[in-house]
Amino acid sequence: MGAPDISRPSQGGRLRLTRRGRVVLVGLFLILAAGLAVALAPSSRASDPPGPAPTAVVLPGDTLWSVAERHRPSRQPFRVIAEIRRLNGLDDYTIHAGQRLKLPREE
Repeated sequence: MGAPDISRPSQGGRLRLTRRGRVVLVGLFLILAAGLAVALAPSSRASDPPGPAPTAVVLPGDTLWSVAERHRPSRQPFRVIAEIRRLNGLDDYTIHAGQRLKLPREE
């Protein structure tokens, strides 16, 4: 009696996973996906200081760009505009004279 030949796969080179192996692979995939989601998630706004947000009243002829430049001149206007839109729930870039806008806090 010779030793069994273990050098050849039993089914034409296909790798078969047991049920436990599949559970382990799915678990590893879910852990990897969760880690990736946490790493790519935007940072929380929980660090905003308490208290009322600073505001500005829109003047006739104002645009979001002019409001951003007038009230936060040291910051990039595109970022200030995005933050003004987020704080005020604006879907577009339209603002009206007399409208009161919440402004991002000074950094």
